[in-house]
Amino acid sequence: MTAVAKDAPVLAVISDLSHDGRGVATADGKTVFVDGALPGEEVYYRTRRRRRDFDEAELLEIVTPSPQRVDPRCEVFGRCGGCRLQHLSAAGQIEAKQKTLLDNLSRIGSVEPGEVFAPLTGPVWGYRRRALVGAKFVAKKGRVLVGFRERAKPFLCDMNRCEVLHPAVGHRLDALSELFFQLTIRHQIPQIEVAIADNAVAMVLRVLSAPSDRDLELMAAFAKRHEIVFYLQPGGVNTIVPLRPPAPQLYYLLAEHDIRIFFEPTDFIQVNAELNRAMVGNALKHLAPQPGESILDLFSGLGNFTLPLARSGAEVTAVEGDRPLVMRARENAERNRIAAVNIEYADLFSAQHTDAWWTRQYDAVLLDPPRAGAAAIVEHMPRFAPRKVVYISCHPGTLARDLGVLVHTHKYRLDAVGVMDMFPHTAHIESIAVLSR
Repeated sequence: MTAVAKDAPVLAVISDLSHDGRGVATADGKTVFVDGALPGEEVYYRTRRRRRDFDEAELLEIVTPSPQRVDPRCEVFGRCGGCRLQHLSAAGQIEAKQKTLLDNLSRIGSVEPGEVFAPLTGPVWGYRRRALVGAKFVAKKGRVLVGFRERAKPFLCDMNRCEVLHPAVGHRLDALSELFFQLTIRHQIPQIEVAIADNAVAMVLRVLSAPSDRDLELMAAFAKRHEIVFYLQPGGVNTIVPLRPPAPQLYYLLAEHDIRIFFEPTDFIQVNAELNRAMVGNALKHLAPQPGESILDLFSGLGNFTLPLARSGAEVTAVEGDRPLVMRARENAERNRIAAVNIEYADLFSAQHTDAWWTRQYDAVLLDPPRAGAAAIVEHMPRFAPRKVVYISCHPGTLARDLGVLVHTHKYRLDAVGVMDMFPHTAHIESIAVLSR
């Protein structure tokens, strides 16, 4: 990589949007990524870094703006690394994500859906209920910064509020900054893990040294005043304790299915509560579970899909690769009085299994893997012989790879795909694919 000090401004037309939300131009046959530019815009840019296969550039001037360009709501947009697309209208973001999804399916998987679903959308501001937020005392500024890292830099962004975080946290960054500044351990709180439940706002404070009695009093008073539940984490996840026990048991509701999902403050839950409820309903609609049918739910987590499926009367086998989540999913099934479910632990990135679930056949399979996808599972999908597969994805590249195997090797038909806007204003793409045998 070569850093460029002062290149002359270049006039170009932006042809596309990259997977990470940067404008794409071409200069002398080479791809240039222009931060902050949108497709269709004529812009001046200056090259910042030259790489072997592409260049990176900063936006200098917009000569012809896109009709889909909007004013970002956040005052630190462009510096904060949390959002990439606030300058693009909500409709434009959906259009870009759908295009990226279909491009990946074609280019990586060589597959084409029979139908493209209408996008599944929800709130675009204040939606984020899970986040890792940084904290750092900066002596030169005379304050503790609380927020996200700057774009492409290791520093915390100096910000007062976040518009995508749930307001209970996003509108209290300044208040948290003031609290931490008063503590004797202001140098020793590098991170806050945020979890917004339906019944509480939880924050896990990573503390690298023990708080003083005065620190504990200040934190307790802040928590009471702002209706926040603080936890302290001096070491690994097993060291997390409530600041003032007992802490409430966190939960979120899937009211349409009469289900309450209990979780710990560091457990994985989908970040967008309203979109998650819609996503669960969408998946069940396409699986169309019937009483007596057998359904395999892989990467099942806390039971987000498992329990609604089982509530329908289907016999559900759920498999998860995180042992604590398996334990809590079983507890959730018991608390919701759902008996027709079997929840197992297994490493789903391996194809070496001897458990009974691996040897059975099912009417349908639901996949909800992490970004790495489900390569080991889709390779062996014929052993399950499902008539239908529903794949929930958070990475279009691995989705395309896995769908290619299901379609071309195992002869499934890709009936439909669609984007689900779990992460507005970011380049992250959540999607659903429905396949039939």
